[in-house]
Amino acid sequence: MNQTNRHIKGAEHIVPLNLPPIRPQWRVDPRRGLTIRDPLRDKYVVLTPEEWVRQNFVAYLRDTLHYPAGLIANEIGVKLNGTSKRCDTVVFDSHAQPHIIVEYKAPSVNITPGVFEQIARYNMVLRARYLVVTNGLHHYCCRVDYDTHQTVFIPTLPPYSLD
Repeated sequence: MNQTNRHIKGAEHIVPLNLPPIRPQWRVDPRRGLTIRDPLRDKYVVLTPEEWVRQNFVAYLRDTLHYPAGLIANEIGVKLNGTSKRCDTVVFDSHAQPHIIVEYKAPSVNITPGVFEQIARYNMVLRARYLVVTNGLHHYCCRVDYDTHQTVFIPTLPPYSLD
């Protein structure tokens, strides 16, 4: 996208993030506006601020931390207290167990304790080792230790390694 395309619905969401730059594939849908290709779901989705953060963070997981794309899934459904919810992104380990849960917010949204409560509720079901909350500008990562029942903030996610 360039400056002349800023009038396209959705293009205003393309803001610099605190992540390595990506080379996304775009389409303009006459009804939906700007769409971006989600390689994990193998389809074009409407570009929202949250989707922009998701696509950039997934690329970071894949290209910088070397998590295999086959272990990363977007929009994973979970049942929580009889209610269906969706985790934004789940990264699985080599045993197909949830390893990382990521919750995305738009860059304009402040990360609050409520966001951490949301991801902690998802983790009651999934029991992932790492929890990440990001708005693309600020990233918060926790490591859950099930032996000591402690959750500790860590500076960054570890790169992929075989478990």
